[in-house]
Amino acid sequence: MEIKAFTTPGCKYCITLKELFNRANVEYEEIIVGDKENQFSREMFVEMYPDVIGYPFVVIDGEPIGSLVEVAKLFLKKGLVSSPKK
Repeated sequence: MEIKAFTTPGCKYCITLKELFNRANVEYEEIIVGDKENQFSREMFVEMYPDVIGYPFVVIDGEPIGSLVEVAKLFLKKGLVSSPKK
């Protein structure tokens, strides 16, 4: 599974997403939008995904999945994580 996670610095949902990836024991590529080091600008992101309005945003195997909630639902469905016991 090839996972690309588009994140921004200081984003609490982005941090939670990375915790979810670790919990699911999956490898991912983090692309920090607006980071001058990797030279991936907000404009480049908007050009690639014009309908996306926030971060994090995840693409798995070339298919746009969505944000933290969509990824968590997908991982639950695939059995990669389990929901917390009540």
